[in-house]
Amino acid sequence: MLNTRSADTVIDHALSLGADFAELYVERNQVSDIDTLSGDVQAVQSGIDFGIGIRLVYGNKVLYGYTNKTEEDELQRITSELAARDLRDPASTRTAFDYRQATNRHPASRILSGDADIESKVEYLLAADRAARAAGNLISLTRGKCLQREQSVELFNSEGLHTSDTRHYIRASLNAIASDGGEQATGSWNDGGLQGWELKDNISAEKTGEEAARQALVNLSAKPCPAGRMPVVLGNGFGGVIFHEACGHLLETTAVAKQASVFHDQMGEMIANPVVSAVDDGTITNEWGSINIDDEGMGTQRTQLIKDGKLTSFLVDRLGAQETGYARTGSGRRQSYRFAPASRMRNTFIEAGNAELDDMINSIDKGIYASHMGGGSVQPGTGEFNFAVQEGYYVENGKIQYPVKAATLISTGPAVLKEISMIGKDFSLACGMCGSISGLVPTTVGQATLKVDDILVGGNA
Repeated sequence: MLNTRSADTVIDHALSLGADFAELYVERNQVSDIDTLSGDVQAVQSGIDFGIGIRLVYGNKVLYGYTNKTEEDELQRITSELAARDLRDPASTRTAFDYRQATNRHPASRILSGDADIESKVEYLLAADRAARAAGNLISLTRGKCLQREQSVELFNSEGLHTSDTRHYIRASLNAIASDGGEQATGSWNDGGLQGWELKDNISAEKTGEEAARQALVNLSAKPCPAGRMPVVLGNGFGGVIFHEACGHLLETTAVAKQASVFHDQMGEMIANPVVSAVDDGTITNEWGSINIDDEGMGTQRTQLIKDGKLTSFLVDRLGAQETGYARTGSGRRQSYRFAPASRMRNTFIEAGNAELDDMINSIDKGIYASHMGGGSVQPGTGEFNFAVQEGYYVENGKIQYPVKAATLISTGPAVLKEISMIGKDFSLACGMCGSISGLVPTTVGQATLKVDDILVGGNA
């Protein structure tokens, strides 16, 4: 996408201005987005974005700029403006580029640059809508979305790196709304992966619609949730969003290097119940949060964050390694060429255990079974969180009694890790988007169903 001679000239220019490290991140991003509203196609959009990000590092100071142009004089102009306040005699010498082909672990066939498959995607979303509305006459509306993206990246840096990769993302989802007089409730289901539209061969429009409708109808019949401290069983899959938000971000060197994480000085210490082992793995084939290389050009890997309750690793990008001394983990990620990279999660999950769901429920005198989690908010630095339960049930005397609504879970990441006492066998993953200092990136969360012995539940019963 950028000729090597131009990249060579710009890198040389950056080092002549005294930069310790210089990098060019070239990106071409193609997107197709289809939206449906109940039985109608609401919007079909597509577009291509191209740009180049320029990163200069002076000590621990990062300077960043970007452009949509490829001309050498434009790239050198931006480089000069970035370095204007930090000019010094050259301190680093560059290494000649050595192109390294990234190993592709994620095969994709029905890719966006081949065929957008508009009709097939519309057919899928309308079939999901029909399945949702067939679940009951209280389903009043559905919203469907199918987003496909093809992201090609190329990197050059002053350490001789020259590499490239193409990433194929696909995601299909449906939200359903159930209405009964003045009451409304919602449900949703989505599937996605790092692959092409061949995803549809492994998913079901009927399941998508039926599950979204089922959740909405359950929530419509739900009673107000009791409040107070109590045990909670968290469902598998997207239940892992709590670990991602309340704990995972605290293990990124973006926070650790600034000592803005409560875990910054606890490497090798017990930070969780011994039943807890957690992983961030960028290598899982065709998984939504996977990558072949990170956005600094390093090959991805599986990183054991917690093992049997003990903190064993952080998520480390290039700058994080420089600031903390920990080895890089292939975790430098960014939304696009408009952002400098930072340490970010990929596929982050708590590993499966041996417990049975029935045993977890039977162990509860009074508590909640949060089978599906929703969104929430987290306080950076402390991991204090407030998460909504998308689908939950009141449990008493070891039995599920009735569905509840307006339930929230309130605690801190460090506290929750120590309260996890049982982890099930029903491990699964779920895709989402994660926002942080380097923008929105595709990430996967996951876990098996697990039990938290004590957590504050908010409710309005």
